[in-house]
Amino acid sequence: MKALQQNMTTGSPTKVILNFTFPIFLGNVFQQFYNMADTVIVGKFVGTKALAAVGSTGTIMFLMMGFVLGMTAGFTVLTAQKFGAGDQKAMRQTVGGAVVLSAAVTVILTVTGMVFMKPLLRFMQTPSDIFADAYAYIMVICAGIFAQVLYNLLASILRALGNSKVPLYFLILSALLNIALDLVLILVCRMGAVGAAYATVAAQGVSGVLCLIYIRKKVPLLHMEKEDWRPRGELLKMQVKVGLPMALQYSITAIGTMMVQTALNLLGSGAVAAFTAASKIEQVVTQAYVAMGTTMSTYCAQNMGAGKVVRLRQGFRTATLISAVYSVVVGIWVVTGGKYMTYLFLSGDVTKIMGDVDTYLKCAGLFFIPLAIVNIYRNGIQGMGYGLLPMTAGIMELAGRGVTAFLAAGQRSYVGVCLASPAAWVSAGLLLLGMYFYIMNHDMKKFLERYPQEENGQSEEKKQKRQRRKKIPVTAEQNV
Repeated sequence: MKALQQNMTTGSPTKVILNFTFPIFLGNVFQQFYNMADTVIVGKFVGTKALAAVGSTGTIMFLMMGFVLGMTAGFTVLTAQKFGAGDQKAMRQTVGGAVVLSAAVTVILTVTGMVFMKPLLRFMQTPSDIFADAYAYIMVICAGIFAQVLYNLLASILRALGNSKVPLYFLILSALLNIALDLVLILVCRMGAVGAAYATVAAQGVSGVLCLIYIRKKVPLLHMEKEDWRPRGELLKMQVKVGLPMALQYSITAIGTMMVQTALNLLGSGAVAAFTAASKIEQVVTQAYVAMGTTMSTYCAQNMGAGKVVRLRQGFRTATLISAVYSVVVGIWVVTGGKYMTYLFLSGDVTKIMGDVDTYLKCAGLFFIPLAIVNIYRNGIQGMGYGLLPMTAGIMELAGRGVTAFLAAGQRSYVGVCLASPAAWVSAGLLLLGMYFYIMNHDMKKFLERYPQEENGQSEEKKQKRQRRKKIPVTAEQNV
């Protein structure tokens, strides 16, 4: 397998972004299959209560996995910047720092999660008839956090070097393995919901090991030397400065979804099952936004490292246009026919929850464009090296989601619960747009003083295009 590093500082931004995003999108969809396979197989072969048990832990899983995703992505932003700048030695040093930091955080997350899981489930008002299954399921997931960290860290390192295809290949294989293990552990071994958790952890571990083997065999840029593992205070400080806010930002978002889950639990296990099935449908189509956000993080990091500010603006415009078109097309489908995917999750009569599934999908599908803006601009700004600013958007999401969930809980309103996420997307999206324009019109002017050639080169290119449109000959001196 040939190494697939990609320099995102040259070529058409549209082509670069699409080529990088598509494999990540497919990979994210297959990653969803981890939990979706659990949901489908548990719902069809164990029952509605078991489905509700798995679904009731979804927000906790999002809290843990979101923290891991944000952390590993944040720790490797500097890796992408050093790669874009062509500094291979510093790039390897950032990889060593990311590994050390991730290992330390993994231990803390695992111990903390296993100690406080039962009180957390009680605090979230988890229904008593599904509590035992929910606790058993999430404890296995929590014990396997190391598998999540292994894959996501190595995948983030590869993506920082412009390689988005290899993580996809390994995720596809692992997703298929997860489904096979689900069937064996649930149908043959009769382990119930906890069997699905074991399958998920095992599949994630396999994808991580495969990434490690690939790096050792095919990516000489990442062949670490002894001195690369030596802690470097300045680099570690910069990685923590970006990585910790990104991890906390995901966690803040997850706290908001836990508030939504708490309000949902008050409506009973039937509403939980419908919400779970609908959210799985929504998560599949919205992985495109997550993929675009990941792309923008790498794209912006590499171009910041290369000092190409004008190219940053082009990337943001391109990503916004692509995502807007996708949002309209997919939103129409989700609003009109998405509910019929409910049959994937439950067997027998699904009419009891079909209406609630449709309500959720209509509430979400109408607000996909704000969700796209959140992912593109938050991750792009983080890729530029800003850690704390995008985290404020996470706080805004928490406020929008939390207030809506609180009002919904007071009214026992299922529609209110479904509108909590759209409220978060709109409030955070508006803040991020304002943040982006401020950075581009204020901070980047100072940056261009250090890299005037990029702006000048761009101006000269535009001048030549105007001359060609006017059929004015371009002189040899201008070409030089």
